[in-house]
Amino acid sequence: MERNVSALVVTREGESLLFECGEGTQRQMMRYGVAFGLSEVFFTHFHADHFLGVIGLVRTLGLQGRSDPMRLVGPKGAKRILGQALQLGVERPPFEVEIVEVEPDEVIAKEGYDLRVFAADHGSHAVGYALVEKDRLGRFDPERARAAGVPEGPLWGKLQRGQVVTLESGAVVGPETIVGPQRPGRKVVYSGDTRPVPALVEVARRADLLVHEATFGEEERERAKETGHSTAREAAELARAAAVRRLVLTHLSARYSRDATPLLEEARAVFPETGVAKDGLEIDVPFREQ
Repeated sequence: MERNVSALVVTREGESLLFECGEGTQRQMMRYGVAFGLSEVFFTHFHADHFLGVIGLVRTLGLQGRSDPMRLVGPKGAKRILGQALQLGVERPPFEVEIVEVEPDEVIAKEGYDLRVFAADHGSHAVGYALVEKDRLGRFDPERARAAGVPEGPLWGKLQRGQVVTLESGAVVGPETIVGPQRPGRKVVYSGDTRPVPALVEVARRADLLVHEATFGEEERERAKETGHSTAREAAELARAAAVRRLVLTHLSARYSRDATPLLEEARAVFPETGVAKDGLEIDVPFREQ
């Protein structure tokens, strides 16, 4: 099999964020060399294939001598369900575990980015997450700085940060002629289990990467509706509507465990920039320059 149950790690500037923690996640992290320096785990809902691995993860971290606290974040019900799971499976966590509940439209502010929570359509209280980086500083032009008489050093840094500087000659130099416009940060969106929903189209607009579930093919569209899931074509249609750069399909039905080609072809017919997730897959998300 190429696909374990749900778990996705986003690594950004040395920080790792884990989304979902299906059974055996800690084993997969060891297998693929994913660092265990996690500070937070985010859950979209509480079906067993999305959270049962948190017991093994906490136990493993405890055996490794972890002492730093950890936050478990999820929709309504997180405190009860995750609390019970840890109580039954870990007895007494060897480090502090805080459980936090979030609501749709909530924004979790971080250094350099926001984590936006949006409502999914997969039973009560299910959510998805969008990691949205803040805009980056504009591109600094050294040649223009030198031409304006600004000596290399601290004054360059001030101009880069948008500040006006005064030279020894008394001349005042502003950043507008030396530093380009702010450049957009990156956006990564994880749908969780869901039907296609307008809220997801809006939050994913122009995302650099959309990871969207595609449990079924079009031949099982009615079953997808009944179970609160999406087809590969529906995921592709949503990606096209949101004008994302890249779509990766995940949460595929077990019938596609050996060959996901039918789902991939179905999605690519609508949205060519589509791939399929598998265990150990690494995706680099480059910056947009414009």
